[in-house]
Amino acid sequence: MILDALTLSEQDAPVRSLVDAFGSDVVAIAERRIGEPAYLSRRLAFASGGEIILHDDSVVAVVLHLSPTALDLSDWIFDVDNSATLDELQKAMGSAPHFAGIGTPYFTVGGGYVRANFRDKRGWKDAGNLLSLTFTVDKPGLSCRPEDDNCPACSELLIRNANGKLDVDGTVESLAAALAAGSLTEDAHWVKLADLQPLHASGLMARVETQLTCTTCRRIICFTLFRDASPTFEYLVTNDAMRHPLEPIPPVEQWGDADRLALDRDAMHYVDHEPAMWFLVRQGDALYLDARYSYSAMIDDSALILLNDSELTDFRSGGHDAITRLARRIHNSAPYREESPYYLRNLYRGDGGQEHRKAVGAAIVNHTWLAQQRKP
Repeated sequence: MILDALTLSEQDAPVRSLVDAFGSDVVAIAERRIGEPAYLSRRLAFASGGEIILHDDSVVAVVLHLSPTALDLSDWIFDVDNSATLDELQKAMGSAPHFAGIGTPYFTVGGGYVRANFRDKRGWKDAGNLLSLTFTVDKPGLSCRPEDDNCPACSELLIRNANGKLDVDGTVESLAAALAAGSLTEDAHWVKLADLQPLHASGLMARVETQLTCTTCRRIICFTLFRDASPTFEYLVTNDAMRHPLEPIPPVEQWGDADRLALDRDAMHYVDHEPAMWFLVRQGDALYLDARYSYSAMIDDSALILLNDSELTDFRSGGHDAITRLARRIHNSAPYREESPYYLRNLYRGDGGQEHRKAVGAAIVNHTWLAQQRKP
């Protein structure tokens, strides 16, 4: 019954049958316009614990809420109840679970998907942790979760003017406040939110985009200003967001004001790199090496090292090759182990690690693998 209702209109017979099965006692109806271009999200919550979510009058998800409602899962899925573990769901579904990221198991069933939502995204080995089941036609992980239309952290950040159009100034202010509060994080591989409007006003780029990740629902907000089109505001998953085209960001001297130029003078700047191995950046007279290291399939990260006097001397005489040799030494030393001479030198460790990552990310924004993939 649930799978038959997916993709249909609220007035279609299979959806009406589902409404009747939920008891027709609607306790809440929530409607909101999502993104720009906008679609209408409509959510029907029933006293029984069922929920139907529609996008522009097409059913995109059906949710069976098992706690604290009185919904009995055995009425909907044979031989399983509300205390089901993941193993018991597997037996009932007749197939092994897949995972859409950490803590998100799902099953492929009858042309649709059933996502199991457990308490704190873990605990599926123990009875009583199953919170809900979500039925969708879209494969989990390849699109945003319909339940996140009402995310308390990011669903109200788009600001519209009196005519219902996207208010760019208001939306930038709204996003900046959420970013400052820690509700969003900024992807340094794209345009910084603070630079979005100045870059757009310069006319140097056909499209200017900032990407911000919600720390609650993990959706990525892609806010884009176009030279010759209306702005857009989308919620995407990582695979879709990273494919957005973006030209190389012009030097700040071509578009920044005096305050922005002053910030740039104190920032890190790209010097050189070896693909998939290292980046060298400069801040004032100091040189920093971002050196990638890995160990089997378990560890793949990078260490940020401030070059000391002897390493600076090697660089001045050996250039690119000297930095490659240093990066190899860092990798071979297993810098994730305390015994490595580079363990304590790694500036990505400790309280300032995230700020260092942002600073390096901003410096190398036009030179990463992602920068090559996103070219128009």
